[in-house]
Amino acid sequence: MKIAFDVDVIRDLGITKMVHQVADWGYKYIEQSPHPQINPFYKHPKASREIITEYKNALRATGVEISSYIVVYRWSGPDEARRQAAVRNWKRMIEIAVETGVQVINTELSGNPNEPEICEEMFYRSMEELLPIVEREGIRIEIQSHPWDFCENSNETADIVKSFRSENVKYLYSAPHTFFYDKGKGDVKPMLEYAGADLSHVLIADTMNHTKHCRYIVNPPGVDATIHQHVAVGKGEVDFPTLFQTLRDMKFAEQTFKVGGDPIIAAALFGYPEEMNVEAVATRELIERELLRK
Repeated sequence: MKIAFDVDVIRDLGITKMVHQVADWGYKYIEQSPHPQINPFYKHPKASREIITEYKNALRATGVEISSYIVVYRWSGPDEARRQAAVRNWKRMIEIAVETGVQVINTELSGNPNEPEICEEMFYRSMEELLPIVEREGIRIEIQSHPWDFCENSNETADIVKSFRSENVKYLYSAPHTFFYDKGKGDVKPMLEYAGADLSHVLIADTMNHTKHCRYIVNPPGVDATIHQHVAVGKGEVDFPTLFQTLRDMKFAEQTFKVGGDPIIAAALFGYPEEMNVEAVATRELIERELLRK
């Protein structure tokens, strides 16, 4: 199992300092979330020769590796022109992953929950074009549902993943999205078990249950249906004892996938960079204690 750190919270440090900071916190792997110089949100990947050279030099100097890239594109529409642009973005990102020796790209369903049928059709259209490429290049695509995607339900997203019957397509469970996954119940065990052997990636961060009264205060009420957090474990309401016990019962850390190798678990802490020197280390130690113990 690869324990990674999502570098979104420190992306402003610059490539070299970012990599060295992850190493200083004791992580061996970086989850490279959208970065304006590499894989920006929605836009065409940048990743110039200079940036990739700098990145590789920093990795070599620290012994850190990239476990995975995160990309977020409008590949499920509902606008067809944007979908086609997203597929072009995907193709370039696959080339960058191959160039840098990274076998895992994780992503979101995207789309619009108000047009789920159209967006699902466009998603499958995109996958029809992309799946032969990722299978040829030996890339593992991991799919999660994000709040405000065309599908927010965990089990339904797992069904979409399973529908491809491909070793190159797996499922990602994001703990801070738990209360969107089952409409506020937060029952992590059955959702993880439902994903089963297709679960290859877990994101670790906490959040409050947005369905409970006044957990978040927005004015006027109800204007932000996707509000959630990515805070340190224990600062929210996700049932982490059950989550970790379920992952142990599933022997998540002991798996090896035919494509992309080891499963990944990543600290995905956003919003409080001033607390990362403590929280990044504490999260890594928690994961090691809960999932690597004998």
